[in-house]
Amino acid sequence: MDTGGLCVLDERIAGCRACPRLVEWREEVARTKRAAFADWTYWGRPVPGFGPPDARLLIVGLAPAAHGGNRTGRMFTGDRSGDVLYRALYDVGLASQPTAVSVDDGMELYGVRITSPVHCAPPANKPTPAERDTCRSWLVQELGLLRPTLRAVVVLGAFGWQAALPAFAAAGWTVPRPRPAFAHGGQVTLDAADGPGLHLFGCFHVSQRNTFTGRLTPEMLRDVLRTAADTAGLPTRRPAP
Repeated sequence: MDTGGLCVLDERIAGCRACPRLVEWREEVARTKRAAFADWTYWGRPVPGFGPPDARLLIVGLAPAAHGGNRTGRMFTGDRSGDVLYRALYDVGLASQPTAVSVDDGMELYGVRITSPVHCAPPANKPTPAERDTCRSWLVQELGLLRPTLRAVVVLGAFGWQAALPAFAAAGWTVPRPRPAFAHGGQVTLDAADGPGLHLFGCFHVSQRNTFTGRLTPEMLRDVLRTAADTAGLPTRRPAP
C-alpha cells in the first residue's frame, strides 16, 4: 500500500493543465457558476480519485460534472449521478453514508476507490479522443499504485470502458484481443504475468439520461456493485428478506 505515492499523484493530477480546452472550460464554469451555487467557491481544477489507497474495488466513471466534481473537488460529489452512485454504494455496505455533498461531509468508502479516465469537466460532458488519451497516463499511474490490492473494477459506460482498456494494458494486465465490447453486466478477466488477475465488470453509466429513463435502475446498479465487491473479497450488506 503506497499511501504517499497516491497522495502525490492526486496532487499532481489536481495541478494538471495539459488540455487547453478543458482548462478554459472548467475555469470559466468556476467563475460564472450556477445560480443555485452562487455562494460556493468552485474547485475548478482536475478532480483526483477518491477512496482508500488499499482499495480492492475500483469504480471508473467518465469525467467530472461541471457543477458536481468541478464544484466540490471530489468524484461524483454534488450532482444527480453521484446521488445515485453513493446511495447504491451505501445500500450494499461500501460507503459510510447515502449522500455526498462536499469534501468535508464525512463520506468514507470501504475498500472502494472512484476515479475517471478524464479528470477535468468537459464541455457537454464530451471529452475529445485526444483529451482522453492525454489523460490516460494518470489512470495508468493510479492503477500501478493500486495494483497490490486491486482485484475488481466496475466501469460505468461505454466511453469509460473504451478509455480504460488501454490503461489496464499499460498497467500490466493482458487485455484480450479483439478487445471485449462493453455491456451492462458484462464480465471479463484480465490476466497478469506477474500477479493476480483483474475482474472487470461493465455497468451502464449513472447519468441522468440512464437513471431517469429506467435504463439503469438502483437495483441493477446494486447488483453489479455487489457482484464486483464479492469478487474482490469485500464484505457487502444484503437486502432485508
